[in-house]
Amino acid sequence: MKERAIQLTINGTAMNLTVPVHQTLLDTLREQLGFTDTKYGCGTGECGACTVIVDDKDSLCSCMALAATMNGRSITTSAGLAFDGLNAVQQAFIDQTAVQCGYCTPGMVVKSTSLLRKNPNPTEEEIRKELEGNICRCTGYDSIVKAVQQAAKSFPETDAKWDNAVEVKAGVNA
Repeated sequence: MKERAIQLTINGTAMNLTVPVHQTLLDTLREQLGFTDTKYGCGTGECGACTVIVDDKDSLCSCMALAATMNGRSITTSAGLAFDGLNAVQQAFIDQTAVQCGYCTPGMVVKSTSLLRKNPNPTEEEIRKELEGNICRCTGYDSIVKAVQQAAKSFPETDAKWDNAVEVKAGVNA
């Protein structure tokens, strides 16, 4: 089996890994590294349960990316958003009861965080459009949209605190 040595920064911690060239980022996160907050849903990029943030800006379905192609990249899972307490999106999901069975929640939180980093004041239509690729079978989405709207009210300050913490943490581990 062909393998490749890669370096990833996951939730602010730099890691050197050897991965099979055919292994997905999702399998690397879950099976090799134990980041089970990133969920396996469909395996085809349709449900969004495995969503992560790449390089602190864009979201990506980790089941659709080969880990070997992520060399040098920074990956943030839902657990990585909870530096020094819950971030605004995570807290809003709790406040708005946007968590039912919880299976889609990590992907929804990550995708919502990515949205708010790009657009800190999205309309309801923009929120719904951004979350189209994330499937929830329990909530009906209304509480999820309300959670994102709530988070938008305090997100820039909260996320800036988190971004600064990641920079400090990454510097220590470099």
